[in-house]
Amino acid sequence: MPQPDDPREEALKSLDERLAAFEAERAPPGRVVSQRAMGQGYRFLGEVVGGVLGGLGFGWLFDRLAHTAPFGLIGGLLIGVGVSTFVAIRGAGAWAKTESERAGSLPSAADDEDD
Repeated sequence: MPQPDDPREEALKSLDERLAAFEAERAPPGRVVSQRAMGQGYRFLGEVVGGVLGGLGFGWLFDRLAHTAPFGLIGGLLIGVGVSTFVAIRGAGAWAKTESERAGSLPSAADDEDD
């Protein structure tokens, strides 16, 4: 069993600290952003699929109540696709704006045009 004042124990602690610092320095900074983007993509997919299925459900229900055969189903499908696409695009724009603000301003490049 190692003694409390064992130099090997202190050397191992120092090595662990240096290794943790090295790994933190080498970790890719985009990993958190990548996971956040993937989660947002799944959210958009869920909104689109949910909107289409919701539109189909309401169209089917309208057909059952109004006896309009396939017209309610077709109308519900089109409305569901349109609304879910609108919501997904609006959400993507808002997400892109917040990510742009979070990233900060980009460095400006020098203009190479000769006047």
